[in-house]
Amino acid sequence: MRIVIAGGGTGGHLFPGIAIAEEFLKRDNKTKIIFIGTKRGIESRLLGKLGYELREIDIEGVKGRGIKALVKGAYQIPKSIWQSRRILKQFCPHIVFGVGGYASGPAVLAAHFMGIPTAIAEQNAIPGVTNKILGHLADKIFVTYAQTEDSFPQKKVILSGNPIRASFVAGRDKIKEKKDYRQLLIFGGSQGAEAINKSVMEMLPQLQSMGNKIHVLHQTGAQQLEAVKKAYEQYGIRAEVTPFIIDMATAYAAADLIICRAGATSLAEITAAGKAAILIPYPWAANDHQLKNAQALAEEGAAVLIPEKELSGGKLFGVIENLLQDEKKLHQIEDNSLRLSRIDAAAAIVDNCIKLMTEKNKSSCS
Repeated sequence: MRIVIAGGGTGGHLFPGIAIAEEFLKRDNKTKIIFIGTKRGIESRLLGKLGYELREIDIEGVKGRGIKALVKGAYQIPKSIWQSRRILKQFCPHIVFGVGGYASGPAVLAAHFMGIPTAIAEQNAIPGVTNKILGHLADKIFVTYAQTEDSFPQKKVILSGNPIRASFVAGRDKIKEKKDYRQLLIFGGSQGAEAINKSVMEMLPQLQSMGNKIHVLHQTGAQQLEAVKKAYEQYGIRAEVTPFIIDMATAYAAADLIICRAGATSLAEITAAGKAAILIPYPWAANDHQLKNAQALAEEGAAVLIPEKELSGGKLFGVIENLLQDEKKLHQIEDNSLRLSRIDAAAAIVDNCIKLMTEKNKSSCS
């Protein structure tokens, strides 16, 4: 099999694509896979380290970036479709799978007009503009939430859940090592989150009271790395501060409590790992989908929700202290989180993709 996975930009789009790639390789280790993405996205920094090949196209977002970006974007769209067509003609894939992000649109469009089978994944409850357009052209549409099914042609939609990398599922079966401290995992998505970083720095004088009983792994993003690192050092808190965590599955497995945003992929990973989390939704996400994601978990007792407008160092520390001092409550949240997991999503997606490829029984490179 020859598979193209298109999209990325952020971890929320890229990581489900990696999970799908892993599942294809699990079925047949001779499967050839390439990713189509951009130079500016997370895919350019990560895929090579994981052993995947990335082919780059020139495309970027224009929303909210002014008239110059709009003009540039209008030029880039036909160019990126032509670049995608050239890549597809050379690689001759059996299917092109769009996982969201700027590169997804041109690649799936090019594949559609070349007669190559196509599929897309929608991670969020409310689809973005690109996937709404692609939904009319793609052969299969995989959604995470039941409520999303009505946004697309019904005969194409499959409720699969959000695919999770195999390492997250494997990590939850490991026996926890005994330790005399609690581990916090803090991150704000692949780019970091200024509001979370700021609140964490505000609470460090209180967190200091826990002494050696608390360890922290904090993904800050590049911009605030040094400021956050200095703050931990100032208060003598044992912390590993990094701009980006590559092995997130190991980080999840070691964590006793996670503080993060509420992107669909992060929540799928949290539930797959069966972890307790404090969720701080990004308030400017399209259609406020992160708040809806977080509310869904909070209502099931699988996470604690703090809206960003209510976020402060004192508030955050209070929730952390409450959870870490109440073992029963913490374990209950973990159990509820695990109950909501969908660890078979990647397998369901690949099953249906193989069926689609068999039905179409062709790879067109014309």
